[in-house]
Amino acid sequence: MAEDPLSHPALDKAAGEEFLREAFQIILEEAVRKGTDVTEKVCDWRKPQDLQEILDLELRSSGEPQQRVLEHCRDVIRYSVKTCHPRFFNQLFSGLDPHALVGRMITETLNTSQYTYEIAPVFVLMEEVVLKKLRELIGWGSGDGIFCPGGSLSNIYAMNVARYQRFPDSKQTGIWALPRLAVFTSQECHYSVQKGAAFLGIGTDNIYLVGVDERGKMIPADLEKQINKAKSEGACPFFVNATCGTTVLGAFDPLADVADVCERHGAWFHVDAAWGGSALLSRRHRHLLRGIERADSVAWNPHKMLMTGLQCSAFLLRDSSGLLQRCHGANATYLFQTDKFYDVAYDTGDKTIQCGRKVDCLKLWLMWKANGTEGLEKRVDRAFEFTRYLAEEIKKREGFQLVIEPEFINLCFWFVPHSLRGKEGCADYWERLGKVAPAIKERMMKKGSMMVGYQPLGSKVNFFRQVVTNPVVTKQDLDFFLDEIERLGTDL
Repeated sequence: MAEDPLSHPALDKAAGEEFLREAFQIILEEAVRKGTDVTEKVCDWRKPQDLQEILDLELRSSGEPQQRVLEHCRDVIRYSVKTCHPRFFNQLFSGLDPHALVGRMITETLNTSQYTYEIAPVFVLMEEVVLKKLRELIGWGSGDGIFCPGGSLSNIYAMNVARYQRFPDSKQTGIWALPRLAVFTSQECHYSVQKGAAFLGIGTDNIYLVGVDERGKMIPADLEKQINKAKSEGACPFFVNATCGTTVLGAFDPLADVADVCERHGAWFHVDAAWGGSALLSRRHRHLLRGIERADSVAWNPHKMLMTGLQCSAFLLRDSSGLLQRCHGANATYLFQTDKFYDVAYDTGDKTIQCGRKVDCLKLWLMWKANGTEGLEKRVDRAFEFTRYLAEEIKKREGFQLVIEPEFINLCFWFVPHSLRGKEGCADYWERLGKVAPAIKERMMKKGSMMVGYQPLGSKVNFFRQVVTNPVVTKQDLDFFLDEIERLGTDL
């Protein structure tokens, strides 16, 4: 009689554990040790067609030997960008916090979904503790919130909740029963505001862009002007988005003045503090967000400046009446049964538009437990100090020119090669200067020495935007950064 295959496990647990041990060793050596080693490359650059051949990405009908799979693991790490490297300055996130990493590993291992207490009891309780702490830093004694898959969705949630709060019937009747809604945001806002207006059926034509001053901050008087203009055109001004830490310049809108305008016109006041929110942890720098306690909602990404690792984005509400639940709730009876044996108020998953939801609170909680609020404050203050150091060094060096004096930790500057120095009056000066940053970026990536972003902004041609959030960065790394820019661009 043939043996019943269902009588035995289909996985070899001993082999699986051995694979995990070897894979974790590869992760520790290749991703953690080498990934944070300043003598290693930030990236091992390859052209797409070459990389496809190296990686052997083809999926086949038969499985491969364990050692071959482990080699795939090594290759994946080797040819990926090391965002934890001390000379990675390319994004608004970088670095590697070991406690947050362990939190991510535990989350992935437990593989649960944070929608009900029955399936995620520890994390449901933990999420509320973390969200409460973030709300307290904003200045709210109560409120609500949820972790979202990124700051963009947090901003979209804010827009949706604001619309529901103003027009609760729209959840059933849809956009057909609504007046023409108007959204207001600065010219330097994150592009997720446009995405949100399009996604929610409001329409990008109904976004009124508010002027900014020379530092990229929203001008409250122009906000008032744009709101009055929208009213005269028959629109309903329902949502104002202010930004704390714009993506390029790192500007902070004047929140208190914006709040005054919102109160006069009855508009929902949302603050996109995805980037700049972590300055609230610093007693020296939290003044940048003065007035944020008057906001109706806030987006805040600890995965950026605090280094919790992707993704960790909080959508926070001052409202404590259950507005978030009413706006998004669908009451699925197979998941959110009302006759459970415990208090179903702990089943928080219906506050989101998601069903399955990753656990994003553990990595932040574990990191906070290990470092304390004081440790996180030092991390924030260190980033500011490094930006000030680098700004002063740039002023001392010929060929380096600040775009703007930094207010936050975004350091924006041009490098002017020898061929363009003293030629500011030439007709093609700015056109030629705009080609310098892309050329230097190409060279540094192919060399693997470091990574930094660049972009144009309005009438300003391409310039570098350097950001330091990684605590393992030293002054030597920043000196190297400036020296390398010179080395790579001196002959342009």
